[in-house]
Amino acid sequence: MKKTLTLIAAALGLAASAQAHQAWLEQPDGKAAVLRFGEFAENLRETSPGLLDHFGKPAATLISAKGESTLTVTKAADGFVLSAGAGRGQSIAVEDPVFPLRTFKLGDKDVTSWVWPAARYVTSLAAQQPKLALDVVPTGTAGEFQVLLKGQPLPKAKVAIAVQSGWGKEAHADDQGKVRFDLPWKGQYVIEASHIDRNPGERPGASGAEKYDGINYVATLSFVKADGAAAFPAGPAAAPAK
Repeated sequence: MKKTLTLIAAALGLAASAQAHQAWLEQPDGKAAVLRFGEFAENLRETSPGLLDHFGKPAATLISAKGESTLTVTKAADGFVLSAGAGRGQSIAVEDPVFPLRTFKLGDKDVTSWVWPAARYVTSLAAQQPKLALDVVPTGTAGEFQVLLKGQPLPKAKVAIAVQSGWGKEAHADDQGKVRFDLPWKGQYVIEASHIDRNPGERPGASGAEKYDGINYVATLSFVKADGAAAFPAGPAAAPAK
């Protein structure tokens, strides 16, 4: 049994490594939000046909002081366009809980990982309440963020921050899931957190129950900082995977 658990842990680690891509939100025209998939710091946005087609059915929610409302998500060639953007004091939360399962070969064993991508966009760094299964939210303290899993602080979570020019840092959250970063640059930031739940289970599928060996949660928080030093220009756009 111990050997089996070790194999599962190793394979899920491989899944996390292979799933280096992240989903993130941006508002390129200041109006409609767009869900991207790729590597933000590498200026890589996957397209359709291509890896963008791996998404199942992203669900988007607009969060404001008046409550929550569901947004329409429309697939485009280079992302998913939402029916609205986040206005002042609002945020958007998107996740895809039916992302296709990924199966990896480890020796003579097939190990299956459920990748659960999620993304949040905020228009201010005021404190936010969690919404996503794995969520990264600002706490209201300058440069401080909190990682929560199913609404509860996630201790020692691995967290990374990046701007599109390639600058980035990594850190681990404290026992309350909190982490702090300097924010020296003007422009958009993407903070990413990940967590692997190694408990096996099954989920409903189109042709019956789908079994998995663990869940790989990957969540991002995106925001635009209006002041700071001008970031270096982003490099040339990387080619999407075939």
